[in-house]
Amino acid sequence: MSTTQHSASRRHDQTHHQKARRAVTATVIGNGLEWFDFTVYSFFSVIIAKVFFPTGSELTSYLLALATFGVGFFMRPVGGIVLGIYSDKRGRKAALSLTILLMALGTLIIGLTPSFAQIGYLAPVLIVLARLLQGFSAG
Repeated sequence: MSTTQHSASRRHDQTHHQKARRAVTATVIGNGLEWFDFTVYSFFSVIIAKVFFPTGSELTSYLLALATFGVGFFMRPVGGIVLGIYSDKRGRKAALSLTILLMALGTLIIGLTPSFAQIGYLAPVLIVLARLLQGFSAG
């Protein structure tokens, strides 16, 4: 009888260990994807500064690009509150789907926005709105 209990306990420990490993792996992948966004924007910030924020000064253009990167962080708490309430009403699956959709929409806007030379001041406005949307969805 003790052999049966011991093997059942060992199977339970293995199952628990597998679930824990899966949870850690999913957490690492999710966190990596979140930081990937920051890394890509940081690498391309010099190009973004020239294309969307052309001013007489390279430093000013670069600072505007970095400020645009930063505005997304201000929307995170708002997004967390709003999406938390939405999740309570509609469920986690619906909230996750909405979050992914909003993040993809923000990324699409950034990817499709024409340069300052093509549409003028609308270009930086669209980039800022897209970053706000991304920050909201990351909340």
